[in-house]
Amino acid sequence: MCARIASPCVGLCSTTLGDPVCRGCQRTEDEICAWMALSAEQRNRRIAQLDALRERVAARFLRVTDEACLEAQLRRHRIRFRPEQPPLSRAVELLRVGRDRIHELPRYGLVPLGSAAALSAADLHARLSEQLRVEADERRRADRVPLPRH
Repeated sequence: MCARIASPCVGLCSTTLGDPVCRGCQRTEDEICAWMALSAEQRNRRIAQLDALRERVAARFLRVTDEACLEAQLRRHRIRFRPEQPPLSRAVELLRVGRDRIHELPRYGLVPLGSAAALSAADLHARLSEQLRVEADERRRADRVPLPRH
């Protein structure tokens, strides 16, 4: 019996549409292609980096006030998450899937911050997604810059 291979894939790969960074999981097209060849340690390290990116970006817009409520809503709506996945990374998934159905974020254990308080869940998701795309693309470009030789 084969063990399940951990992946940040959310089934929304925009690299097939020509994006150099996936809008769903924030991996580069090269990372997606090479994913199966990575060791479990390398995959886990990259998943942790992606969670940290989502946490950093989401923290500009949201605060988790009730982790148990957030988890219950994820389960209720059958949204996949990993046990070790940080709450703000989980919130990004909740908004991705439920952005058109969520009307009151506090009922999901979330509170929008600052100017995000005036946004609908769909608009909040759009802003989060755009920031995630920008920061993931900046990382991709930085990784491709050759280091100076000494």
